[in-house]
Amino acid sequence: MEYVILGAGAAGMKAADTIRKADKEGNITVVSTDTQVHSRCMLHKYLSYERDEQHLNFADEDFFEKNRICWIPGKSAEKLDTKEKTVTLDDGKILRYDRLLIATGAESFIPPVGNLREAENVFGLRHLRDAQAIRKMAEKAENIVIIGSGLVGLDAAYGLMETGKKVSIVEMAGQILPVQLDKTGAAEYQKRFEDAGAVFYLGRKGADTVMNSEKKITALVLDNGEQLPCDMIIVAAGVRSAVAGMEGEGIVIDRGIQVNGYLQTGAPDVYAAGDVTGLSGIWPNAQKQGETAALNMCGSKVLYEDRYALKNTINFFGLVSMCVGEIIPKEGDIVIAREDSQNYKRVIIREGKVAGVILQGDISHAGIWQYLIKNQISISGIEKDIFDLNFGDFYGIKANGEYQWKTAY
Repeated sequence: MEYVILGAGAAGMKAADTIRKADKEGNITVVSTDTQVHSRCMLHKYLSYERDEQHLNFADEDFFEKNRICWIPGKSAEKLDTKEKTVTLDDGKILRYDRLLIATGAESFIPPVGNLREAENVFGLRHLRDAQAIRKMAEKAENIVIIGSGLVGLDAAYGLMETGKKVSIVEMAGQILPVQLDKTGAAEYQKRFEDAGAVFYLGRKGADTVMNSEKKITALVLDNGEQLPCDMIIVAAGVRSAVAGMEGEGIVIDRGIQVNGYLQTGAPDVYAAGDVTGLSGIWPNAQKQGETAALNMCGSKVLYEDRYALKNTINFFGLVSMCVGEIIPKEGDIVIAREDSQNYKRVIIREGKVAGVILQGDISHAGIWQYLIKNQISISGIEKDIFDLNFGDFYGIKANGEYQWKTAY
Protein backbone atom coordinates (compact mmCIF):
# COMPACT_ATOMS: atom_id res chain seq x y z
CA MET A 1 0.00 0.00 0.00
CA GLU A 2 1.31 3.44 -0.96
CA TYR A 3 0.31 6.20 1.44
CA VAL A 4 1.08 9.83 0.58
CA ILE A 5 0.58 12.62 3.11
CA LEU A 6 0.79 16.26 2.06
CA GLY A 7 1.80 18.33 5.10
CA ALA A 8 3.92 17.78 8.21
CA GLY A 9 1.89 19.75 10.72
CA ALA A 10 -0.27 18.48 13.55
CA ALA A 11 -2.68 16.53 11.30
CA GLY A 12 -0.08 15.17 8.87
CA MET A 13 2.41 13.99 11.49
CA LYS A 14 -0.28 12.34 13.61
CA ALA A 15 -1.61 10.61 10.50
CA ALA A 16 1.84 9.29 9.58
CA ASP A 17 2.37 7.91 13.07
CA THR A 18 -1.11 6.32 13.12
CA ILE A 19 -0.70 4.70 9.71
CA ARG A 20 2.62 3.15 10.67
CA LYS A 21 1.11 1.65 13.81
CA ALA A 22 -1.82 0.24 11.82
CA ASP A 23 0.16 -0.89 8.77
CA LYS A 24 3.68 -2.14 9.48
CA GLU A 25 4.52 -2.86 5.83
CA GLY A 26 2.95 -0.07 3.78
CA ASN A 27 5.06 2.66 2.20
CA ILE A 28 4.50 6.13 3.66
CA THR A 29 5.66 9.36 2.03
CA VAL A 30 5.28 12.77 3.68
CA VAL A 31 5.69 15.95 1.62
CA SER A 32 6.00 19.34 3.30
CA THR A 33 6.74 22.88 2.20
CA ASP A 34 8.68 23.39 5.42
CA THR A 35 12.15 21.97 5.81
CA GLN A 36 11.71 21.25 9.50
CA VAL A 37 8.88 19.85 11.57
CA HIS A 38 7.74 22.50 14.02
CA SER A 39 4.85 23.66 16.17
CA ARG A 40 3.33 26.85 14.82
CA CYS A 41 1.91 27.45 18.30
CA MET A 42 5.47 28.05 19.51
CA LEU A 43 6.70 30.41 16.79
CA HIS A 44 6.40 33.44 19.07
CA LYS A 45 8.96 31.83 21.39
CA TYR A 46 11.33 31.76 18.44
CA LEU A 47 10.75 35.49 17.93
CA SER A 48 11.62 36.13 21.59
CA TYR A 49 14.74 33.93 21.36
CA GLU A 50 13.34 31.58 24.02
CA ARG A 51 13.61 28.65 21.61
CA ASP A 52 15.74 27.86 18.59
CA GLU A 53 14.70 25.85 15.53
CA GLN A 54 15.54 22.52 17.12
CA HIS A 55 13.33 23.13 20.14
CA LEU A 56 10.29 23.95 18.00
CA ASN A 57 10.17 20.35 16.77
CA PHE A 58 7.26 18.46 18.35
CA ALA A 59 8.37 15.05 16.99
CA ASP A 60 11.29 12.82 17.86
CA GLU A 61 14.44 13.69 15.90
CA ASP A 62 14.49 10.21 14.36
CA PHE A 63 10.71 10.07 13.76
CA PHE A 64 10.95 9.48 10.02
CA GLU A 65 13.83 7.04 10.22
CA LYS A 66 12.48 4.82 12.99
CA ASN A 67 9.03 4.69 11.37
CA ARG A 68 10.50 4.03 7.90
CA ILE A 69 8.78 7.07 6.43
CA CYS A 70 10.09 8.85 3.35
CA TRP A 71 10.06 12.59 4.03
CA ILE A 72 10.33 15.07 1.17
CA PRO A 73 10.90 18.51 2.78
CA GLY A 74 10.83 21.88 1.08
CA LYS A 75 8.47 20.77 -1.69
CA SER A 76 4.82 21.41 -2.46
CA ALA A 77 2.20 19.70 -4.59
CA GLU A 78 1.38 21.52 -7.82
CA LYS A 79 -1.12 19.13 -9.37
CA LEU A 80 -3.43 16.39 -8.13
CA ASP A 81 -4.76 13.82 -10.59
CA THR A 82 -7.41 11.82 -8.75
CA LYS A 83 -8.13 9.61 -11.78
CA GLU A 84 -4.54 8.44 -12.18
CA LYS A 85 -3.92 8.70 -8.42
CA THR A 86 -0.82 10.85 -8.79
CA VAL A 87 0.55 13.99 -7.18
CA THR A 88 2.99 16.18 -9.11
CA LEU A 89 5.43 18.18 -7.00
CA ASP A 90 6.86 21.60 -7.82
CA ASP A 91 10.13 20.00 -8.97
CA GLY A 92 8.28 17.80 -11.46
CA LYS A 93 8.50 14.61 -9.43
CA ILE A 94 5.40 12.43 -9.63
CA LEU A 95 4.19 10.43 -6.63
CA ARG A 96 1.70 7.61 -7.00
CA TYR A 97 -0.67 6.76 -4.18
CA ASP A 98 -3.23 4.21 -3.10
CA ARG A 99 -4.39 6.45 -0.27
CA LEU A 100 -3.79 10.20 -0.10
CA LEU A 101 -4.17 12.59 2.83
CA ILE A 102 -4.27 16.33 2.17
CA ALA A 103 -3.08 18.07 5.34
CA THR A 104 -1.51 21.17 3.81
CA GLY A 105 -2.89 23.48 6.50
CA ALA A 106 -3.57 27.15 5.87
CA GLU A 107 -1.69 30.25 4.79
CA SER A 108 -1.77 33.76 6.18
CA PHE A 109 -4.24 36.01 4.42
CA ILE A 110 -2.67 39.28 3.30
CA PRO A 111 -5.49 41.72 2.47
CA PRO A 112 -5.30 43.72 -0.78
CA VAL A 113 -4.58 46.98 1.02
CA GLY A 114 -2.07 49.34 -0.53
CA ASN A 115 1.22 47.55 -1.12
CA LEU A 116 0.85 44.90 1.59
CA ARG A 117 1.03 42.03 -0.90
CA GLU A 118 4.12 43.21 -2.75
CA ALA A 119 6.25 44.90 -0.10
CA GLU A 120 9.37 43.11 1.12
CA ASN A 121 8.86 43.95 4.79
CA VAL A 122 5.38 42.44 5.23
CA PHE A 123 5.02 38.98 6.74
CA GLY A 124 2.44 36.48 7.91
CA LEU A 125 3.23 34.12 10.78
CA ARG A 126 2.27 30.53 9.94
CA HIS A 127 5.56 28.77 9.22
CA LEU A 128 9.04 28.60 10.63
CA ARG A 129 10.31 30.34 7.50
CA ASP A 130 7.99 33.26 8.33
CA ALA A 131 9.38 33.47 11.86
CA GLN A 132 12.95 33.26 10.58
CA ALA A 133 12.37 36.13 8.15
CA ILE A 134 10.65 38.21 10.84
CA ARG A 135 13.41 37.66 13.37
CA LYS A 136 16.10 38.57 10.86
CA MET A 137 14.44 41.83 9.85
CA ALA A 138 13.49 42.64 13.44
CA GLU A 139 17.18 42.82 14.33
CA LYS A 140 17.28 46.28 12.71
CA ALA A 141 13.61 47.24 12.97
CA GLU A 142 12.45 49.57 15.73
CA ASN A 143 8.78 50.25 14.98
CA ILE A 144 6.69 47.19 14.15
CA VAL A 145 3.01 47.28 13.17
CA ILE A 146 0.85 44.20 13.66
CA ILE A 147 -2.49 43.93 11.89
CA GLY A 148 -4.87 41.80 13.93
CA SER A 149 -5.13 41.24 17.68
CA GLY A 150 -6.15 37.60 17.79
CA LEU A 151 -3.90 34.95 19.31
CA VAL A 152 -1.39 35.00 16.44
CA GLY A 153 -1.13 38.78 16.45
CA LEU A 154 -0.69 39.03 20.21
CA ASP A 155 1.74 36.10 20.23
CA ALA A 156 3.87 37.97 17.70
CA ALA A 157 3.61 41.19 19.69
CA TYR A 158 4.49 39.47 22.95
CA GLY A 159 7.51 37.72 21.44
CA LEU A 160 8.88 40.88 19.84
CA MET A 161 8.26 43.02 22.91
CA GLU A 162 10.37 40.56 24.88
CA THR A 163 13.30 41.73 22.74
CA GLY A 164 12.55 45.41 23.37
CA LYS A 165 10.73 46.24 20.15
CA LYS A 166 8.08 48.96 19.94
CA VAL A 167 4.83 47.42 18.74
CA SER A 168 1.61 49.00 17.44
CA ILE A 169 -1.43 46.74 16.97
CA VAL A 170 -4.32 47.54 14.64
CA GLU A 171 -7.64 45.77 15.20
CA MET A 172 -10.86 46.42 13.30
CA ALA A 173 -13.01 45.14 16.19
CA GLY A 174 -13.68 47.28 19.25
CA GLN A 175 -11.64 44.97 21.49
CA ILE A 176 -8.61 42.70 21.33
CA LEU A 177 -9.02 38.90 21.14
CA PRO A 178 -12.53 39.32 19.66
CA VAL A 179 -12.91 35.62 18.82
CA GLN A 180 -11.59 34.28 22.11
CA LEU A 181 -12.90 36.60 24.84
CA ASP A 182 -15.61 39.07 25.72
CA LYS A 183 -14.80 42.73 26.44
CA THR A 184 -14.26 42.18 30.16
CA GLY A 185 -11.80 39.33 29.68
CA ALA A 186 -9.99 41.13 26.86
CA ALA A 187 -9.66 44.41 28.77
CA GLU A 188 -7.29 42.92 31.36
CA TYR A 189 -4.92 41.68 28.64
CA GLN A 190 -5.05 45.02 26.85
CA LYS A 191 -4.08 46.80 30.05
CA ARG A 192 -1.11 44.48 30.58
CA PHE A 193 0.10 44.89 27.01
CA GLU A 194 -0.22 48.67 27.25
CA ASP A 195 1.65 48.70 30.56
CA ALA A 196 4.46 46.88 28.75
CA GLY A 197 4.57 49.51 25.98
CA ALA A 198 2.20 48.27 23.27
CA VAL A 199 -0.10 50.77 21.52
CA PHE A 200 -3.53 49.63 20.28
CA TYR A 201 -5.65 51.13 17.51
CA LEU A 202 -9.05 49.53 18.02
CA GLY A 203 -11.99 49.91 15.68
CA ARG A 204 -9.53 50.81 12.94
CA LYS A 205 -8.26 49.07 9.82
CA GLY A 206 -5.56 49.64 7.26
CA ALA A 207 -6.70 51.64 4.24
CA ASP A 208 -3.44 52.29 2.38
CA THR A 209 0.33 52.17 2.69
CA VAL A 210 3.36 54.35 2.02
CA MET A 211 6.12 52.41 0.27
CA ASN A 212 9.64 53.61 -0.59
CA SER A 213 11.82 52.86 -3.63
CA GLU A 214 13.25 49.78 -1.87
CA LYS A 215 9.78 48.18 -1.84
CA LYS A 216 9.49 48.58 1.91
CA ILE A 217 6.46 50.07 3.61
CA THR A 218 7.36 53.02 5.81
CA ALA A 219 3.86 53.76 7.10
CA LEU A 220 0.46 52.10 7.35
CA VAL A 221 -2.40 54.49 6.63
CA LEU A 222 -5.49 53.84 8.75
CA ASP A 223 -9.08 54.34 7.63
CA ASN A 224 -9.25 57.62 9.56
CA GLY A 225 -6.22 58.98 7.70
CA GLU A 226 -3.73 58.50 10.56
CA GLN A 227 -0.32 57.19 9.54
CA LEU A 228 1.61 54.67 11.63
CA PRO A 229 5.36 54.81 10.85
CA CYS A 230 6.89 51.34 10.66
CA ASP A 231 9.97 49.37 9.71
CA MET A 232 8.00 46.18 9.15
CA ILE A 233 4.45 44.82 9.27
CA ILE A 234 3.13 41.47 10.49
CA VAL A 235 -0.32 40.54 9.22
CA ALA A 236 -2.37 38.32 11.52
CA ALA A 237 -5.78 39.04 10.08
CA GLY A 238 -6.92 35.51 9.31
CA VAL A 239 -5.94 32.54 7.17
CA ARG A 240 -7.04 30.77 4.02
CA SER A 241 -6.91 27.02 3.51
CA ALA A 242 -3.84 25.95 1.51
CA VAL A 243 -5.64 24.36 -1.43
CA ALA A 244 -3.40 25.44 -4.33
CA GLY A 245 -2.91 22.54 -6.71
CA MET A 246 -5.60 20.42 -5.05
CA GLU A 247 -8.30 20.98 -7.67
CA GLY A 248 -8.53 17.32 -8.71
CA GLU A 249 -11.70 15.69 -9.97
CA GLY A 250 -14.06 15.00 -7.07
CA ILE A 251 -12.38 17.52 -4.76
CA VAL A 252 -14.89 20.15 -3.62
CA ILE A 253 -13.36 23.36 -2.29
CA ASP A 254 -15.45 25.90 -0.40
CA ARG A 255 -13.35 27.81 2.15
CA GLY A 256 -11.53 24.54 2.52
CA ILE A 257 -11.62 20.99 1.17
CA GLN A 258 -15.01 19.50 1.89
CA VAL A 259 -15.06 16.13 3.67
CA ASN A 260 -17.69 13.78 5.05
CA GLY A 261 -17.89 12.45 8.59
CA TYR A 262 -15.04 10.04 7.88
CA LEU A 263 -12.85 12.86 6.52
CA GLN A 264 -13.14 11.52 2.98
CA THR A 265 -13.23 13.95 0.07
CA GLY A 266 -15.39 13.41 -3.00
CA ALA A 267 -12.48 11.67 -4.76
CA PRO A 268 -11.84 7.95 -4.23
CA ASP A 269 -9.18 7.20 -1.58
CA VAL A 270 -8.46 10.89 -0.93
CA TYR A 271 -8.85 12.24 2.59
CA ALA A 272 -8.25 15.64 4.19
CA ALA A 273 -7.55 16.80 7.75
CA GLY A 274 -6.48 19.88 9.69
CA ASP A 275 -6.78 23.53 8.71
CA VAL A 276 -7.13 22.73 5.01
CA THR A 277 -10.65 21.42 5.72
CA GLY A 278 -11.83 24.56 7.46
CA LEU A 279 -12.90 22.47 10.45
CA SER A 280 -11.90 23.47 13.98
CA GLY A 281 -8.23 24.37 13.62
CA ILE A 282 -6.97 24.09 17.18
CA TRP A 283 -4.02 21.76 17.66
CA PRO A 284 -5.75 18.84 19.49
CA ASN A 285 -8.58 18.76 16.96
CA ALA A 286 -6.15 18.81 14.04
CA GLN A 287 -4.34 15.83 15.54
CA LYS A 288 -7.63 14.01 16.10
CA GLN A 289 -8.58 14.65 12.48
CA GLY A 290 -5.23 13.30 11.30
CA GLU A 291 -5.63 10.19 13.43
CA THR A 292 -9.21 9.59 12.29
CA ALA A 293 -8.37 10.05 8.61
CA ALA A 294 -5.38 7.71 8.95
CA LEU A 295 -7.44 4.94 10.54
CA ASN A 296 -9.97 5.21 7.74
CA MET A 297 -7.19 5.17 5.16
CA CYS A 298 -6.10 1.85 6.69
CA GLY A 299 -9.54 0.30 6.31
CA SER A 300 -11.34 1.26 9.51
CA LYS A 301 -14.66 3.06 9.66
CA VAL A 302 -14.16 5.75 12.30
CA LEU A 303 -16.45 8.76 12.49
CA TYR A 304 -14.88 12.10 13.36
CA GLU A 305 -16.84 13.98 15.98
CA ASP A 306 -15.89 17.52 16.87
CA ARG A 307 -18.29 18.99 19.36
CA TYR A 308 -16.12 21.91 20.43
CA ALA A 309 -17.02 25.16 18.72
CA LEU A 310 -13.93 26.71 20.26
CA LYS A 311 -11.31 25.88 22.85
CA ASN A 312 -8.34 28.07 23.59
CA THR A 313 -5.93 28.63 26.43
CA ILE A 314 -4.35 32.10 26.63
CA ASN A 315 -1.37 33.12 28.73
CA PHE A 316 0.19 36.58 28.58
CA PHE A 317 2.06 38.36 31.36
CA GLY A 318 1.22 35.59 33.82
CA LEU A 319 -2.55 35.82 33.32
CA VAL A 320 -4.13 32.57 32.14
CA SER A 321 -7.54 32.26 30.49
CA MET A 322 -9.45 29.36 29.03
CA CYS A 323 -12.45 29.66 26.76
CA VAL A 324 -14.52 26.65 25.71
CA GLY A 325 -17.56 26.58 23.46
CA GLU A 326 -19.31 29.71 22.27
CA ILE A 327 -18.25 33.20 23.32
CA ILE A 328 -21.06 35.33 21.88
CA PRO A 329 -24.50 34.80 23.46
CA LYS A 330 -27.62 34.49 21.35
CA GLU A 331 -31.07 35.86 22.00
CA GLY A 332 -32.70 33.95 24.82
CA ASP A 333 -29.41 32.79 26.38
CA ILE A 334 -28.75 33.24 30.08
CA VAL A 335 -25.38 34.84 30.85
CA ILE A 336 -23.94 34.56 34.35
CA ALA A 337 -20.69 36.35 35.25
CA ARG A 338 -18.58 36.57 38.38
CA GLU A 339 -15.57 38.84 38.87
CA ASP A 340 -13.19 39.72 41.68
CA SER A 341 -9.75 41.34 41.84
CA GLN A 342 -7.95 38.26 40.48
CA ASN A 343 -10.53 36.18 38.61
CA TYR A 344 -13.25 36.51 35.99
CA LYS A 345 -15.76 33.81 35.05
CA ARG A 346 -18.63 33.91 32.60
CA VAL A 347 -20.94 31.14 31.44
CA ILE A 348 -23.57 31.06 28.69
CA ILE A 349 -26.56 28.78 29.31
CA ARG A 350 -28.77 27.85 26.37
CA GLU A 351 -31.89 25.72 26.80
CA GLY A 352 -30.68 24.41 30.13
CA LYS A 353 -27.20 23.44 28.87
CA VAL A 354 -23.83 25.16 28.99
CA ALA A 355 -23.02 26.63 25.57
CA GLY A 356 -19.75 28.37 26.47
CA VAL A 357 -17.55 29.43 29.34
CA ILE A 358 -14.72 31.90 29.94
CA LEU A 359 -12.38 31.32 32.88
CA GLN A 360 -9.70 33.90 33.65
CA GLY A 361 -7.22 33.71 36.49
CA ASP A 362 -7.97 30.43 38.25
CA ILE A 363 -8.73 27.76 35.63
CA SER A 364 -8.09 24.76 37.90
CA HIS A 365 -11.68 23.49 37.58
CA ALA A 366 -11.85 23.79 33.79
CA GLY A 367 -12.40 20.04 33.33
CA ILE A 368 -16.00 20.06 34.52
CA TRP A 369 -16.91 22.77 32.02
CA GLN A 370 -15.32 20.89 29.14
CA TYR A 371 -17.36 17.79 30.01
CA LEU A 372 -20.59 19.74 30.36
CA ILE A 373 -20.14 21.40 26.97
CA LYS A 374 -18.79 18.37 25.12
CA ASN A 375 -21.52 16.03 26.35
CA GLN A 376 -24.32 18.65 26.28
CA ILE A 377 -25.45 17.79 29.80
CA SER A 378 -28.53 19.49 31.19
CA ILE A 379 -27.93 21.50 34.35
CA SER A 380 -31.61 22.32 34.83
CA GLY A 381 -32.74 21.73 38.37
CA ILE A 382 -29.35 22.22 39.98
CA GLU A 383 -29.83 24.68 42.80
CA LYS A 384 -26.21 25.21 43.91
CA ASP A 385 -24.04 28.06 42.65
CA ILE A 386 -23.18 27.22 39.05
CA PHE A 387 -19.54 28.17 39.57
CA ASP A 388 -19.28 25.61 42.36
CA LEU A 389 -20.23 22.63 40.15
CA ASN A 390 -17.89 19.63 40.25
CA PHE A 391 -17.84 16.05 38.99
CA GLY A 392 -19.50 14.90 42.19
CA ASP A 393 -22.69 16.55 41.00
CA PHE A 394 -22.95 14.10 38.10
CA TYR A 395 -22.77 10.37 37.56
CA GLY A 396 -22.26 8.33 34.40
CA ILE A 397 -24.60 5.63 33.11
CA LYS A 398 -24.71 3.33 30.10
CA ALA A 399 -27.67 3.88 27.81
CA ASN A 400 -28.00 2.38 24.33
CA GLY A 401 -24.32 1.55 24.40
CA GLU A 402 -23.30 5.17 24.88
CA TYR A 403 -21.77 6.84 27.92
CA GLN A 404 -24.02 9.61 29.17
CA TRP A 405 -24.04 12.00 32.10
CA LYS A 406 -26.96 12.59 34.42
CA THR A 407 -27.19 15.00 37.31
CA ALA A 408 -26.97 13.49 40.77
CA TYR A 409 -30.00 15.45 41.92
